Amino acid sequence: MAPHHVLRCCQRSLAWIPVIFINLVVGWSYYAYVVELCILTIPNNAEKISYLVVFHLFFVMFIWSYWKTICSRPANPSKEFCLPKVDKEQYEKEEHPDTQQEILKKVVVGLPVYTRTGTGAVRYCDHCLVIKPDRCHHCSTCDMCVLKMDHHCPWVNNCVGFSNYKFFVLFLAYSMLYCVFIAATVLQYFIKFWTLCRWRSVGDCPQNQLPDTHAKFHVLFLFFVAAMFFISVLSLFSYHLWLVGKNRTTIEAFRAPVFRNGPDKNGFSLGFSRNMAEVFGDQKKYWMFPIYSSHGDGNSFVTRLVNLDPEQIAVGLQVNGKSSVDGPASPKHVLGDNINHIEDHQDCSFDKTDVAETVTVTIESES
Repeated sequence: MAPHHVLRCCQRSLAWIPVIFINLVVGWSYYAYVVELCILTIPNNAEKISYLVVFHLFFVMFIWSYWKTICSRPANPSKEFCLPKVDKEQYEKEEHPDTQQEILKKVVVGLPVYTRTGTGAVRYCDHCLVIKPDRCHHCSTCDMCVLKMDHHCPWVNNCVGFSNYKFFVLFLAYSMLYCVFIAATVLQYFIKFWTLCRWRSVGDCPQNQLPDTHAKFHVLFLFFVAAMFFISVLSLFSYHLWLVGKNRTTIEAFRAPVFRNGPDKNGFSLGFSRNMAEVFGDQKKYWMFPIYSSHGDGNSFVTRLVNLDPEQIAVGLQVNGKSSVDGPASPKHVLGDNINHIEDHQDCSFDKTDVAETVTVTIESES
């Protein structure tokens, strides 16, 4: 048992290496830009001050969102998703999977759970001993079930999920802006230093062009690093913006969630504007700040009618709780007011009339 704990401790310690690496690179970039470029290289005070002001604005927002992503503990399923004591004992004693599923189906009736496994079974975590809420998955690295899990990111040494997904997207956005600003403002001095080095190599170096200090090495390397990170982060940021617009996680993008009527990759999509509000909230003044403002509590989610295009008609949608800027909603609200999901009906018809045009949608329950 002891070697297992020692190994686990070593793994957790080594997991911080990517975070330390990122912080060292950012620390060096701060020194190279502020000291070597702005203070020692740029002669014009107005240019120097304007660069420093904008740089520090991006730097503060980048560091703020980055550490919010790191420090936000992954949200776990609330206690309502744990099996009652009697059912838990019965489940553990039972050896037949079919009988275990019957126990889970009896418990899940009172829960806002609408997704299933690929075989149609209730999703249950044998490690955490909880019924998995919609969009919840078990992270083997964090060794816990994470609400609306997107992926485990080694660069933040944390699971990206419901509690910190907004912070993660902002971290990508501000890191991209940080890199592109550095690359754009360093470019002219990069060209001058590069040209100066070439002139010196042929012995025809003009005098009094730029200070002959070690700053040139920092400036040259700073441009390459900023440009390289910008290109890599740009692709990742674009992908996650697409996910936000579709209201999908990375896991759901590769494997569509399975509902009672079958797989539906757009099962949680509510239209672009509402999908954005699910992550960033209704109050746009908080969108650009790493402050919690997402909808709901992560235990239940707004669903749409299966096979209905959310961009064409908004019918049968339900509200998934209120937005908050103070923190995630309390798990106690997962049952009750937040449960307004679509229920099975024998023959449900919804009619929507707009001027002279009538749209009718009919849903039939499973046989």
